[in-house]
Amino acid sequence: MRHTESLPVALTIAGSDSGGGAGIQADLKTFAALRVHGTSAITCLTAQNPRRVTGIQACRPDMVALQIQAVLEELPPAAIKTGMLYNAAIIRTVGRLLEQHRIPLVVDPVMVSTSGARLLQPAAERVLRKRLLPLATLVTPNLDEAALLTGRSLRSLEDLRTAARDLHRQFGCAALVKGGHLRGYHEAADVLFDGKTEWLLTAPFVRGVSTHGTGCTYSAAIAAFLARGQRLPRAVESAKHYITTVISGSQGVARHSVLNHFRTIRSS
Repeated sequence: MRHTESLPVALTIAGSDSGGGAGIQADLKTFAALRVHGTSAITCLTAQNPRRVTGIQACRPDMVALQIQAVLEELPPAAIKTGMLYNAAIIRTVGRLLEQHRIPLVVDPVMVSTSGARLLQPAAERVLRKRLLPLATLVTPNLDEAALLTGRSLRSLEDLRTAARDLHRQFGCAALVKGGHLRGYHEAADVLFDGKTEWLLTAPFVRGVSTHGTGCTYSAAIAAFLARGQRLPRAVESAKHYITTVISGSQGVARHSVLNHFRTIRSS
């Protein structure tokens, strides 16, 4: 039998984006670009494009469980990320399965789409806090999500620092609070806090590009680098570089800009 390279495995538990820019589609592109074998458990079907979400249909929790169990049985992941979970029943199911395994877990607390559609039912937020975030290695909220989780508005880098510490205090996991939408700053700044050390990660804004799926891609990249054996601070730093690269390499599709996940492969 011919020897082949063994790739690390990462699992994404998230919703499907029919527009191909976010969700499961973005996660699997990211895993492939970073030489990680991507596996998936789909939590929801969405009808969406870069402009809006027109419909959501949640999967039955037992089917979500079967997908996760099938992956764990034969393709044990070295890291897991969650994205859109949508309702309390799905979150309970995911939490019940993942608490049985000590696998690095990146939780992207997807709550509201870029276009404003609600992607987490209001009743599910309490279950997210109680059942899933305490299992996380890292939580990666954007400004709006961090505001919902902490109960405070975020308008400055100091607010990001406070929010990251507050999230760690609440849930016991490291927190990466993403400040890409902070107004009045010349760089996209994120704050990572792991309970002991704080890091500030910055990158120049890519002007003139409006893209869809950056949050999904960023958290998927962190999971991919964790699966490849990097420690958390290094994985976040590597993912920050990756997301900056794929945004700056964005390409036009129809009337929209899409992330260029494979720019780093073609340029290497």
